[in-house]
Amino acid sequence: MITVGVEEEYLLLDPATGQPAARSEEVRRAAGLDGVAEESEVQPELLQAQVEIATPVCQELTEVGGHLLRLRHALSTAAERSGCRLAATASAPLVGEHQVPVTGGRRYGRLHGQGGRMAEELLINGMHVHVGVPDRETGVAVLNRIRVWLPTLLAMSANSPFWEGRDTSFASWRTLVFSRWPVGGVPPHFDGLTDYEESIGALVASSVIGDTGQLYWHARLSERFPTVEVRCMDVQLRADDATMLAGIVRALAATALRDHKDGVPLRPARPEVLQAAMWHAARHGLSSTLLDTQGHPQPAADVLSRLVEYITPGLQDHGDIRHVEPLISRLLREGTGADQQRQALLRGGHMTALTDFITQETALGAPESG
Repeated sequence: MITVGVEEEYLLLDPATGQPAARSEEVRRAAGLDGVAEESEVQPELLQAQVEIATPVCQELTEVGGHLLRLRHALSTAAERSGCRLAATASAPLVGEHQVPVTGGRRYGRLHGQGGRMAEELLINGMHVHVGVPDRETGVAVLNRIRVWLPTLLAMSANSPFWEGRDTSFASWRTLVFSRWPVGGVPPHFDGLTDYEESIGALVASSVIGDTGQLYWHARLSERFPTVEVRCMDVQLRADDATMLAGIVRALAATALRDHKDGVPLRPARPEVLQAAMWHAARHGLSSTLLDTQGHPQPAADVLSRLVEYITPGLQDHGDIRHVEPLISRLLREGTGADQQRQALLRGGHMTALTDFITQETALGAPESG
């Protein structure tokens, strides 16, 4: 069984204004006092209006879902105690008059020094899924096979339509904001582990990036864990949607491992087409066409159907199909997080109604405050 773990990044919002609240350290301390979240599970992020969680290594999707709910509950309660609210949105709908301070520490200081205003504007939040691989050579083979599905994963996860009080017309504005760093986008095809390591060695030697942590490809080998890390997805409004995506990523990895072992030929994909597919997915989410694995426009539902067909053996191997398929059906019926955010604004008529909706969805099932 392939192991899986999830990292999620969240915003902290002022309950009255809906603007980012620089209280991450207070929230992290309060969460730890609960005895529900360990220090290693709740981490700071680049800006002081963000926090990050990391689940333990899991065997079952039900474990992933349970940990995500536990950590969201702990942080939601801690945020309320600290005078703010937890928001699982991949972009800040509102930005205040004052710049959110950068979190202290050498790494974040170096990122700020390198990126300047670009770093200051990173009020964006992603979801990262780690899947275990037997070794790094095999991990590169997995990267080569799953890269064609990254645009589909992005479209399914899109949850960042608003920025600075306006609709961006994009489903995932986070993707556009994050793309400004030097090394990002769909990873290239690698001719094995040596090619991968030579590529990252050349990038680090260039001094344009400080270390391998700044390899912001949408999927990469983790330098800390024996995993492939898929990073293209927006953080999810709902914990169960995050669990669904974790199951899909694991099934993609399982299918890639099987195809690699069986010598199934790898169909080439032009990098410029994959880049265009990512932009198209960020622009439209599931509300239009998607580019299939060969770059042909297809109805989004058809591409998702092909994805499910492709990964069904991997889902079945892990007992995940009963968890994933109903949530894919709900996704097609109710839309992405971006669709739901737009509907919430339409219902409420003002931005604070939107931020109220986001924080309520984030904390769904959390203990009542006050």
